[in-house]
This record gives sequence, structure tokens and C-alpha cells, in this order.
Amino acid sequence: MVIPFAQAHVVRSEPRAKAARVVHGRPGVQVGFWISSEEHGPTEMVRAAQHAEAAGFPYVQLSDHFHPWIDRQGQSPFVWSVIGGIAATTKLTVGTGVTCPIIRIHPAIVAQAAATSSVMLEGRFFLGLGTGENLNEHVIGRGWPPIEARRDMLEEAIDVLRTLFRGGERSFRGRYFTVEDARLYTASESPPPIYVAAKGPKAAELAARAGDGLIASAPDNELVARYEKAGGAGKPKYVEVQVCWGREASAARRLVHQLWPTGALGGQLSQELRRPADFAAATEHVTLEEATKDVPVGPDPEPYLKAIQRCVDAGFDHVGLHQVGPDQDGFLAFWEKVLRPALDRAKVVAG
Repeated sequence: MVIPFAQAHVVRSEPRAKAARVVHGRPGVQVGFWISSEEHGPTEMVRAAQHAEAAGFPYVQLSDHFHPWIDRQGQSPFVWSVIGGIAATTKLTVGTGVTCPIIRIHPAIVAQAAATSSVMLEGRFFLGLGTGENLNEHVIGRGWPPIEARRDMLEEAIDVLRTLFRGGERSFRGRYFTVEDARLYTASESPPPIYVAAKGPKAAELAARAGDGLIASAPDNELVARYEKAGGAGKPKYVEVQVCWGREASAARRLVHQLWPTGALGGQLSQELRRPADFAAATEHVTLEEATKDVPVGPDPEPYLKAIQRCVDAGFDHVGLHQVGPDQDGFLAFWEKVLRPALDRAKVVAG
């Protein structure tokens, strides 16, 4: 029996179903597809986006890493090349989840990349930003500042981005970044929205103050409340939900444990470790139960429905489903044939 899932429905358009939406006291909650660059090569990511569009997802979100978290994940393509491939072959909305514009890539270069992506996607692009991880940023040898400094750097980087997005020749001199006589010649009429990732209250306040929306990795009610109180009310709120469809729940659970034991790491550790080998060592004793306790797995739609409902109840209006493992097509078929119809049927159950 599917639990009552408040007023879910699927919006259809020809020639294929498009935006899956969940209504829970307010309209417009979208369910999208999250594609992990740590697990898939560039061609596979583009193909997954194409198949996600065919399955009816309205948007995809792509992680932006230099390294995978652990060697077993095995990939880490340059996200801006992947975005170009998706832009050339789909009509999806695409966003980064998330880009760090403070060390490895100067914010002026991120501004150019985002502006170009927005042009290629005809305005269907959003720029997700965050303070990053040592794993990806230390590679250029500029060190790894404490979190307080990284938050300040991110806020200044957003100032740089917005300065360049205004058009014309611009210069900027701040505490962390300098831009001299720069102009974005390739740009869409409207700049891409900037959504800011947050895990704690101070980052949530920064996201509300400096961003156009919020990105989170878990359905945290307190985070959303702090974000809205700080000025984020009415702005988009995105969340990632890891899932693992498979014909056998036990095998899917083992796959999550194999590829994403890092999900069990608490505190700031995931931002501080330097190498995939360090993450492998840190997660060596993570149990299967610890790695998978919040991850819907297997062929039954009910755990997925509950996970999506938790996100909606927490206040998120965009829920990105991240299928762990190589079988993206299997999950997308499950979404199209089982999970999306289950969302639709739940509307009837809820009355």
C-alpha cells in the first residue's frame, strides 16, 4: 500500500511526459535527476541526461569535482564540458551541484563558464555554488583556508560573478579577488540564477543573503527555517536524495555501501580530507547500516515516496534523485514505469 502522498501529479506534454511535480500545500515541487560526476564518465553523463529527459525529468543537476571521493567511484570529468554535451542534445534545465569558485577556479572564469552555459541552454541554466572541499581545491597548491574564511571568499566571489553578469567592462578589487577590465562578451539576456549550498546555519544565512536559492544534501527542517528567516522565503530550495534502485534490495544496499560510505561521515570531515585514499581510510569501518540508513533501495516504490515526502515536508521545492551505481537506465525505467505513476496514484489515495 502506498502511503498517502499529498496531491502528487504528473504534468504531461507531447511527445513525452515532462515535469513530475508534487503538491503539498503549495504548487510546484519538481522532482529532478542528479548525475554524479564521481561515478560516471562524460559520455555516460550526457547519455544519462538524455535518458532522464526521455523519462520525464524536467531538470538535471551535476556534481563538479576534480577528484572522486574514493577511488572505487572511479571518475571525475570536467563538468563544463559535460554541460555543453547536454545542452547540445536536450532541452533540459541544467545546474551545477555544486561549483566552488574560490580557489581552484577564479570566479571570473566561473562567470564566463556559467554565461556560456546559459547561452547554450537558452537560459535553462542555474549556477550552484559552495565553499568546496579540500579534496578538490588543494590540487593547485594554494592551501585550504578555514571554513570562516571560505564563507567570506564565497560571498566575495558571488559579488564578482554578479558584477560581471551586469555586462560591460568591469573591474573588481576585493579582499580575496581582483578582476581587471573584464567583459563577458558571450552572455544571455538574463544572468543565470545563483543557488548556494549550505549544511549549517551560517551557510544558510549566507545563501539567503547572497544567493537566489538554496541547495542542501539532506531534508533539514532547521536549515530551511534558518534560510527563510534570513531572507530566503519564496526562493527555490533544492535537495539531493541518494537512492539505489535494483531488483534486489540487499544487492542495492551493498552497492551504496561500496560506492558511498562517505555519506556516513559527520561534521566537517568531508570538507577537510585531501585525497580519495584519505576518504577510503576514514570510511574503512563504516558499516553497511551506517552507509545506507537514509537511502531508499530496491524495487519497492514506497521507501522512495517516503524520502521525497520528507524533503517536501522539510520545505524543499526541488528534489533531485541521485541513483547510485552504473545502472542509470534501470532506475530511469523504474521511475517512468513505477515510481512516477506511484506519485500520481498517491494523489488519489490522499483524496
